Amino acid sequence: MAPKLVRSAVSLFFEYDTPRIVHIKSKKVGIINRFLQLCVIGYVIGYAIVYKKGYQDFEDVQSAVTTKVKGVAFTNLTDNPGIGTRVWDVADYIVPPQENNAFFVMTNMVITPNQTFSECEEDPGVKDALCQTDEDCTPNTPVTAGNGYRTGICINSTRDKTQRVCEIYAWCPVEIDQAPKTAVLLESRNFTVFIKNNVEFPKFSVKRRNILGFKSDQALGNCRFSPTDPLNKFCPIFILADIVNFTSQDYAVLALSGGVIQIVITWDCNLDYSVDECVPEYTFRRLDSDDYKVSKGYNFRYAEHYMEENVRKRTLVKAYGIRFILTVQGRAGKFNVVPLLLNIGSGLALLSIATIVCDVVVLYFLKARTYYRDKKYLTVTGDDAYEQRNWNGCGPQRVMEEDRFKENKEDNTPSNVNNGK
Repeated sequence: MAPKLVRSAVSLFFEYDTPRIVHIKSKKVGIINRFLQLCVIGYVIGYAIVYKKGYQDFEDVQSAVTTKVKGVAFTNLTDNPGIGTRVWDVADYIVPPQENNAFFVMTNMVITPNQTFSECEEDPGVKDALCQTDEDCTPNTPVTAGNGYRTGICINSTRDKTQRVCEIYAWCPVEIDQAPKTAVLLESRNFTVFIKNNVEFPKFSVKRRNILGFKSDQALGNCRFSPTDPLNKFCPIFILADIVNFTSQDYAVLALSGGVIQIVITWDCNLDYSVDECVPEYTFRRLDSDDYKVSKGYNFRYAEHYMEENVRKRTLVKAYGIRFILTVQGRAGKFNVVPLLLNIGSGLALLSIATIVCDVVVLYFLKARTYYRDKKYLTVTGDDAYEQRNWNGCGPQRVMEEDRFKENKEDNTPSNVNNGK
């Protein structure tokens, strides 16, 4: 068995295949061939070259974004000493002051003022803080998901008269995590944000920015973004309530527990035309959902530390708000003969698909497939061809399948073949 395989492999090594052109006159095959060729040509010209701009060289946008929020709000919550009566400006509600491609606006909060390092009761809402006796409060161990370390004493809770909790050493008093039912800084809906976006396409030596059509700083400062206005659709100053409305959300609901809004700036530029036509497009969407039942919204905590009568104190703030994420995307294209030639070459190569499909139809599906197969394949044996020998125990026997340098005689069309159909 093994010697036979070796001889077959050697025989294949000394063979060569060359295409044979067979001109087939058949309505079925002709229609299939022209249809496939039309599909390939339509794909290459209509889709790859025209729709996908296969005649252009492309480069993705490189971008830098800066933001500046303006606005003031007033609160008069005398029943909430942590908030009280005060004016909130940009230094109060923008935390942190600067972020990369994002900014946060605080809209609601839980404030715990005048915290000091001391002993106090743990929040009864923390399961690991509940106890019955001092033995349940192991000293110098942290309360899981709590606010401090146990002192070893079990005390009655003043927040929930039915519970006993461990006394802890922490920033006291601990936070009462109950957010107001109405957003404290609902006036933030009228705040504005100035988004300055500079972009560049280094390959084409093109720089652009999103401040277009404004002749003076005064004109720029008085504009507000409006997608339907011919000039203000390029205004880079946005009202926060408008941004939220563009996402089909209610600002009052969103401000209560917070959320995440994405601002997308798209630069799709065809540099075969004037550079002045390279302008930005703005789209807005909410990335989280108001339908979440668990961990809804967006919030975090931060503290403001200070000294009072040589005592270190802090004000703990749990901030709810809207985080705006800025995304810049897009690319520029310009005519280049290289990608055009590559697409044309790829299209010419794809035309061979029509030939392959037609060969499959002719050789395996038509009634006259046997006749067509005989016409398509021809074996020619040269005088120096590698000869396989069959050892049958009586000596070598030379096996010849065709006469040397003679083609197989082509049979006339069989009587049972009706015009090759």
